[in-house]
Amino acid sequence: MKDRALVLDDIDRKIIDELQRNGRESYKNIARKLGVSDGTVRLRTERMIKNDYLRITASVNPLYFENSLIALVGVNLEGRANREVMDRISKVSGVQSVINVSGRYDLLVEVFVPSRNAFRQCLVDDLSNVGGIKSTETFMFLDAVDKWAEHKS
Repeated sequence: MKDRALVLDDIDRKIIDELQRNGRESYKNIARKLGVSDGTVRLRTERMIKNDYLRITASVNPLYFENSLIALVGVNLEGRANREVMDRISKVSGVQSVINVSGRYDLLVEVFVPSRNAFRQCLVDDLSNVGGIKSTETFMFLDAVDKWAEHKS
């Protein structure tokens, strides 16, 4: 991880709270609720985005679609986990996130795909082409509470 110079104050946290309630809320409305100018909200939001602290996106319920699959894949590597391997895995179609973890696996890979066929492609074809993967174990999501994912076309 990079060293971050960003220090959040109470106004920043309140802006984040408002955006988490509604990411489409206008800066003007947020400013009115917080008692600051809309320029303050805009500049602080842009600063948090620029510093990779905040991202505003649209998310979908991955369990809403009957044929889609979402899973965590535990990955054991032949060598040590490093940013290069993580970056290669993150480029595989369907991969939502790659997390370096402690414990039984070297990495956890979150996958969201539209079909069983797409999952086979992701796991068997694409992930195995990354190289350096010793073994995987897949945990399919059967149900979840408050789980959201990015829909990638």
